[in-house]
Order: sequence, then C-alpha cells, then structure tokens
Amino acid sequence: MKVMLTEEQFKRVILKEQSSPTISDNGFVGTYKGPEFNQNGDIAHQFVNTASNLIGRKLKELYNKGKYSKVNFDNIVMTTKGMGTGSVEFYLKIPFERVNTECDAFTSFDHRGGWGHGEGYKLDDLKRELGSAPTKGTSLDISDIKKTPEGLVEYFAQWKNPKYQSHCG
Repeated sequence: MKVMLTEEQFKRVILKEQSSPTISDNGFVGTYKGPEFNQNGDIAHQFVNTASNLIGRKLKELYNKGKYSKVNFDNIVMTTKGMGTGSVEFYLKIPFERVNTECDAFTSFDHRGGWGHGEGYKLDDLKRELGSAPTKGTSLDISDIKKTPEGLVEYFAQWKNPKYQSHCG
C-alpha cells in the first residue's frame, strides 16, 4: 500500500514538528513545537524566518490597502521552552500598530539572530546586510535585543521599501 503525505503531514508525523503561524492585520503569532536541530541545521530557529517572510508580505499588503502599519517592537514576545533538551516549544508574537501616514509606515521586515550568539554579533550582521535596503534618506528601524533565558538572541528590523515608499526619503 502506498501512502501519500502532504508536506505539513510529513513535518508533523515524520519530523515530529508542528508549526502554527497566524498573520492578521494585527500582527503575527505562532508556536513551533519540535526538534531544535535536524540534518538541515537549526530547524527551530527557522520559525523566525517564516515569521519574517509573513510579516514583510503583510506590511506591504496593509500599506496597499491604506492601513499604514509598523511592527510594535516593545510588545514582541518570544519564548523558547525546552531549548537544550532536544525538543523546543518556540512561541513568537510580533504585533503591529497603525500609524497616521504612509511615510510613518514600514513595508519591509527581517531579523538576525540565533542560539547563544551574544549581544552584539548579530546586530552588526543586520546593519551590514540590510543597511542599504531602506529608501534613500531613511534608515533601518532596529529593535532592542530580544532574548530568551535559554539563549535565543534576536534583533528585528523594519524599513521603508523603495519599491513602495521611494517618496518618503
């Protein structure tokens, strides 16, 4: 008998991981449950990549609808229960807030971080790798360091994407 699994079923059944990301006009919230590492490396930390991609797309969508928004860095919540045991429950909440004008909004989002990287290492990477991305005359808006007791360190950045906000420089 041949059994076909979707990618999501494969992840849940074979890799024993679960991911429940949700994106709305109010922000991102989700939990990854599963192995910390696998043959592809830091699988748990890849959940932040998923969040960043969804958030970047959503900020652009909201901008196009005239719902000018930005990430509220102060209210980001990040927990990594179980890290170090081989299995982790990684919870991430990244809320949005509305702003008054299109030039107060942000239309791109990304992060740099990882497990046990210390407090400045990934910040330098973020500035070097994304420093030229914002609309000319603007700069990256970078969060304070976000870290969990288990050693996950993240810096988040948002910026005015020149394809959407070139007039805001």
